[in-house]
Amino acid sequence: MDITRQPLGEWLKSHRITEVECVVSDLTGIARGKILPTQKFLNEHGMRLPESVLLQTVTGDFVDDDVYYTLLDPADIDMVCRPDAQAVYVLPWAIEPTAMVIHDTFDAHGEAIELSPRNVLKRVLALYAERGWRPVVAPEMEFYLTQRCEDPDLPLQVPVGRSGRPESGRQSFSIEAANEFDPLFEDVYDWCEAQGLDLDTLIHEDGPAQMEINFRHGDALHLADQIIVFKRTMREAALKHNVAATFMAKPITDEPGSAMHLHQSVIDITTGENIFKDANGEHSALFMQHIAGLQRYIPEVLPLFAPNANSFRRFLPDTSAPVNVEWGLENRTVGLRVPASTPANHRVENRLPGADANPYLAIAASLLCGYVGMVEGLEPGAPVQGRGYERRSLRLPLTIEDALERMENSAMLKGLIGAKFVQGYVAVKRAEHENYKRVISSWEREFLMMSV
Repeated sequence: MDITRQPLGEWLKSHRITEVECVVSDLTGIARGKILPTQKFLNEHGMRLPESVLLQTVTGDFVDDDVYYTLLDPADIDMVCRPDAQAVYVLPWAIEPTAMVIHDTFDAHGEAIELSPRNVLKRVLALYAERGWRPVVAPEMEFYLTQRCEDPDLPLQVPVGRSGRPESGRQSFSIEAANEFDPLFEDVYDWCEAQGLDLDTLIHEDGPAQMEINFRHGDALHLADQIIVFKRTMREAALKHNVAATFMAKPITDEPGSAMHLHQSVIDITTGENIFKDANGEHSALFMQHIAGLQRYIPEVLPLFAPNANSFRRFLPDTSAPVNVEWGLENRTVGLRVPASTPANHRVENRLPGADANPYLAIAASLLCGYVGMVEGLEPGAPVQGRGYERRSLRLPLTIEDALERMENSAMLKGLIGAKFVQGYVAVKRAEHENYKRVISSWEREFLMMSV
């Protein structure tokens, strides 16, 4: 929400805000922080948090001690968290008038914390700015509505809509199927409007009660903030209407996964022109280099698009998800689609990030790969004509273990984002995967218990 026309304190008072949720994003995308009375927030103008929250896993555990004490001060000192007045959002569902304020993180010397996902995105945007460029992004968020389920061992079920019946079969782009949840989405749009979120289109996707919300194109940092807020808003609206909303990459067996498709282009700061089209309306050299950078480096940053073991269940042929980093014009069977557009809107759609990805890190990684391609003058492969699922020359790592190893050895990421961030992120994801491997699945019980 843009409050630049009045100081933060005046805005909070004019909106009668009594509580402020001070938050930062950890590596997994979970909002962590403190809830303060408004006056205490104004007196302190921020908060302090242990830097260790940035090394916490999705299960609440921490990385191994050897990594923990390598990356963090042994005294477990606090980081300084300062509010961003451009990232203030009312919470319409709260009982008391409440605002969420996203904070930036710094060390005791005023240096940006390297492990912070928001700082990672800021670092990438600074690289663009040094070249006189400004990225423009437009995310598409897919998710499922499901029945509320208290037992994680049970498969998720399709929720019941206004008709009193669950959706049957796949109802891609069905208006009536989307209308089944009109009361829920009326709340979502009302709440998002109150928060200043730049929502555009609502679409019923391929899976049963699978939906997609598109955001209007804009500034990468602001949209990453908005995705954090939108996910929470969507979950709160679902709970109000006695269903659940999940952004898992692959929540339901034999149904399509959920993505966070990223449309991205680059503007010349001086002229305001899209640098992806040349004077003749053709693909510019920089556009082709941007594509080449995505092709070359996405395999090294894949854990930032697919952060969980579940994420890799989405990458299956013929399931509306890519399995490679090929590119093509209006081709949804490859990882990098170039939609038909006017020269001003010429862009590439990165179809690899999952809905479960941390938006700061996914957007940063996608933009970084394209940036390096432009700086290094890389050349892309030929565009794919027809089905791209069988193309094997630019395949992705097949498992989270393979992907983390590629990321750990990425000289590009360490050089431009920092070795400390790479080590911390890989350690968090390995700790989560070790936790995952301890759980025995229903498949193992069904097919192995009495057979092997």
